[in-house]
Amino acid sequence: MAGRVNGGRFRAVSTSIDVVVNGKARTVAEGTTVLALLGELGLGDKRVAVERNLEVIPRAEHATTLLTEGDRLEVVTFVGGG
Repeated sequence: MAGRVNGGRFRAVSTSIDVVVNGKARTVAEGTTVLALLGELGLGDKRVAVERNLEVIPRAEHATTLLTEGDRLEVVTFVGGG
């Protein structure tokens, strides 16, 4: 994607953002949702809890919650046992 600047020249516009997932830096596409990130992490079909910037994101909101530059996420998977 490009945007015009003075003189009609074009400059690149960033289409990615940097977030931190479980303490590790990660670059994702701008417009990525929590649900899409879980898919990228291979966790799309698993039961997980997601915390973004110290707030729990309800599962029902994973598909509509957009990530933003600098978000810090903690993703925890549930393990059964007995």
